[in-house]
Amino acid sequence: RANVGDRYVLELLKQKGWLIGGEGSGHLLCLDRHSTGDGTIAALQVLAAMSQNQQCLAQLLDSVKIFPQVLLNIKFKPGYDWKADNALKSQISQVETELKGAGRVLIRASGTEPVLRVMVESNDATIARNAAQSIAQLVPSV
Repeated sequence: RANVGDRYVLELLKQKGWLIGGEGSGHLLCLDRHSTGDGTIAALQVLAAMSQNQQCLAQLLDSVKIFPQVLLNIKFKPGYDWKADNALKSQISQVETELKGAGRVLIRASGTEPVLRVMVESNDATIARNAAQSIAQLVPSV
């Protein structure tokens, strides 16, 4: 997994020698074709894979496990430094421990507004929702 942002996806692809990667927001990279997020080229690559493997998309995706994901956007008070909030850091660590490798936590500030994005993935939707809420409730919101 790469950090959020197509530049981080690009960095990881180059580092690992991989050719295809993307984000949930739709940035798809096919490094053997281009180095920018281009949906048309990515769609053509998927069609080519379907043709070459003589499988429909459902068959190709059969082995892909997609975890339920919860994203909460919390508007925070001006001056709040979430990276210095020990209670928040402690809760994030606790959630990561409880997930036991069967999920992930991503916390980041928006680059355009005073919003903290709390994302939790888990193989169980209820666990993801409860974990995200347990983190979000510690953020001093507006």
